[in-house]
Amino acid sequence: MELDYKYFYDWVRKSYGLTLDAYKDAQMQRRIASVMRKAGARNFKEYAELIKHHDNIRNDFFDQVTINVTEFFRNKDKFDEFEQVLSAKIIPRFRNIKIWSAACSNGAEPYTVGMILHSKGLDRSAKIIATDIDLNILDKAKQGMYKERDLKNIDKEYLKKYFSIDGSDYMINDDIKKLVNFKRHDLINDTYEKDLHAIICRNVTIYFKNEVRNEIYHKFSEALVPGGIFFIGATEGIYNPGEFGFKKITTSIYEKI
Repeated sequence: MELDYKYFYDWVRKSYGLTLDAYKDAQMQRRIASVMRKAGARNFKEYAELIKHHDNIRNDFFDQVTINVTEFFRNKDKFDEFEQVLSAKIIPRFRNIKIWSAACSNGAEPYTVGMILHSKGLDRSAKIIATDIDLNILDKAKQGMYKERDLKNIDKEYLKKYFSIDGSDYMINDDIKKLVNFKRHDLINDTYEKDLHAIICRNVTIYFKNEVRNEIYHKFSEALVPGGIFFIGATEGIYNPGEFGFKKITTSIYEKI
């Protein structure tokens, strides 16, 4: 079985550029085994063939291993802190603010940031880069269509101002869409943008092995301007922020020294 995993990991890297062996082994193997059984494959070589030839099976595989879980204003209290830090430390100090939403999934996170910036009158002077490794989820993000359950944390004012209703779906307005530039990016293998004022990467690096996560933190730090901020998930924590050139501001936000 271990050799089958090795074959499959190598095949996925070569075929799709996805580095599965950077993730915590047992956790990732459970995820893959679950979606493999759902596809009806008896082993990993058979599963690779199914992924290669069936779009729906390939999409299910990417949805499972790239951990597409998000929502607007996820952990609302943490986003309130992010808005406060943005207002206190970033907006007064920098012009033409550039924010990166890494591993953005279905776009709820960068659109959340877009609404915050628009509400502060920064829609003409700010840029949001939103990236994910999964091209299928990026296509969904660009459409900007959401179900009511995705909007549970949005207050009525924002909902009325920034969404229109299309049947049972809610469509994000073009004023917010145009603020966000979606593109594919692999946190492990691709180069990072520079001169960023804020990076948001929440509930993603917890799935990586320690050495991979630490390397990503170093790259995030290098990508930020001095005084820039790094916003992580509510269940995450950087226990040695100074090693990466950060200092802790709140439980979820760090500033580049």
